[in-house]
Amino acid sequence: MIILDANIVIRFLMNDNVEQANKTEEIIKNNTVYIPNEVLAEIVYVLIGVYKIPRKDTADTLLLLVRSPNVFISGKSKVINALETFKNTNLDFVDSLLCSYSDTDVIATFDKKLKSCIKNRKGNLWDM
Repeated sequence: MIILDANIVIRFLMNDNVEQANKTEEIIKNNTVYIPNEVLAEIVYVLIGVYKIPRKDTADTLLLLVRSPNVFISGKSKVINALETFKNTNLDFVDSLLCSYSDTDVIATFDKKLKSCIKNRKGNLWDM
């Protein structure tokens, strides 16, 4: 399995350097690859902050990528849920992940928006 860094995935998605994009496409399409959740968070940050891609488009693009059969993500169903939450709310991606994790884990936070997300999904919240 090949672990991908954010710049590899971004070259693949943005195709802004043709030579690098072709190499990354070959890696991603012809191998089993793993994208750590930390890298996924960096990708979201770069696509929105640097490339100014709208959050809905960012989420939809990453949903297609993480649903690919050769792409492995830790807690794939939670990441998919987090991307859906990110797309449909004003939570940042990391808080969307935490909200998704609340289905099975207790989340402790002072963040009001995150608390609201957890309560709305009837997740596990350590109420402080």
